[in-house]
Amino acid sequence: MEHPDAVVVVPLDNEGGVYLVRQYRQAVDKHLLELPAGGVEPGEGPEACVERELREEIGMRPGRVERLVGFYSAPGFCTEYLHLFLARDLHPDRLPAEDAEVIDVVRVPLKEIPRLIASGKIEDAKSIAGLLLVLSKSSQENAAPEKGNTSDFC
Repeated sequence: MEHPDAVVVVPLDNEGGVYLVRQYRQAVDKHLLELPAGGVEPGEGPEACVERELREEIGMRPGRVERLVGFYSAPGFCTEYLHLFLARDLHPDRLPAEDAEVIDVVRVPLKEIPRLIASGKIEDAKSIAGLLLVLSKSSQENAAPEKGNTSDFC
């Protein structure tokens, strides 16, 4: 199935809170707690899409946007490529949501994310991937460097 690219965003505030959205997903017939995400419009770059999606979904404009990684959402049947970003320095700036989306914004401390994933409260794959990557990045940034360790993963 052909599907346009999309962005997934981990919006992290200065106090260590992550903004998630709760919305109904018809395919699974329930509300899911997810990272903000959305399709890249024709002629729009992924970074511009990040800003638009955050303003529409959580009512915040990021001051800093960092691309983390990209991955295919379901390569067995779909061409959708997801660009994962970390957004920081969030400031209130709402755009009207597209269509009639009903979205509840939920702010969660980053340190609570592992518990929410383990308990099944967060069960969306793109959100789990993005949140675990940011948690790993955060712990690496806060860890003291090991002496003599000059390699990455290989």
